[in-house]
Amino acid sequence: MTGDPLPPLIDPGGKIDQDALRAAVERYGSDDADVRRVEFALQRDIKDRLDRYLTSRIPFMSRSQIQRMIDDGAAMVNGQPARASTKLRLNDTVELVLPPPPSGHIEPEDIPIDVLYEDEHLIALNKRPNIIVHPARSHNTGTMLGALAWHFRHSSGGELSPVGAELARPGVVHRLDRDTTGVIVFAKTEEAHWRLGQQFEKRTTDKRYLAIVRGEPKGALDPDIEAIDEPLGPHPSKEKGYREKQVVRHDELGKPSLTIARVRERYRLHDRPVGDQHFALLELGLKTGRTHQIRVHCSHRGWPIVGDDMYGGRFFELPDGTTIDRQMLHAALLAVEHPISGEPLVLTAPPREDMLGLLAHLREHSTGQANPDGCVPLRRLGIES
Repeated sequence: MTGDPLPPLIDPGGKIDQDALRAAVERYGSDDADVRRVEFALQRDIKDRLDRYLTSRIPFMSRSQIQRMIDDGAAMVNGQPARASTKLRLNDTVELVLPPPPSGHIEPEDIPIDVLYEDEHLIALNKRPNIIVHPARSHNTGTMLGALAWHFRHSSGGELSPVGAELARPGVVHRLDRDTTGVIVFAKTEEAHWRLGQQFEKRTTDKRYLAIVRGEPKGALDPDIEAIDEPLGPHPSKEKGYREKQVVRHDELGKPSLTIARVRERYRLHDRPVGDQHFALLELGLKTGRTHQIRVHCSHRGWPIVGDDMYGGRFFELPDGTTIDRQMLHAALLAVEHPISGEPLVLTAPPREDMLGLLAHLREHSTGQANPDGCVPLRRLGIES
């Protein structure tokens, strides 16, 4: 290595300095593992897990990201390969090869977007399927942020809030999974970002989702209403294919999670095999915002979302040969206070064509039962009753 010395990766407070890490990677390249190698020597007996300890030392990575990094062999304790659950004691040495930090630069990309609402403070979109919100470890292009950067440059003007830019997430107030569609909001100013974020944190927003599920949902509160109060956490298996999954966990890794599910319509398709005849349209309200919350809760109750193969929801083939191969989950309504004016802002998005096509097929080929009581009118959620 040549040139002026770079600042140490560990700051005086004992945490990883992301700016120093980025500068090292920019100078020497992300393929040079030595510039991303750090070492911690424990000066006291903390008796804590390795993943928890590293979470306190690497502020720009989540615990699940750190667990994946450990599983990939990036951490050693006393010269030996470590597990996330390894307990750390006095005089232990932790050696770690850090991943390259995400770039804060978002490259504009000409990706179509469906704008529901926009002013100088925020923008709301009807997210399409098969697109992620922001750059991730293996996806730096083809994101909604790239599409928005293009939109601001060529259409409306403005820019995303700088909050979160150091994590390549400028303007991101909340997220939707890659194949979940519907209402999503981004902040264009720092003030709007913090005020919107506070509403999500305090759970004063009203979020309504629509999902088409397999099975016969039966509620504990009412035949058509179910309060799913089950804690969620990471899947215990670290094998490939399981690392992204969440499960119901009644241990220290399970976080409180509450979903209110209301059955809007029930269907029975008599031309399908026994055991695969029943389907339902659910309206779901989130009281917490855990990763994959609706998908896991529905699957745990025995009614996986159609097309959600990660959580047991098989694909569905329509008579015209169209295959429903992504989860039929749609963020139909989001109600917030406008972050600047304080006025109520109710954003709604119609479902995508594949979901509407499946819904039309279920209605046409089944004996159905509707439940309008105590629910948002379906027409307001983008579906004709």
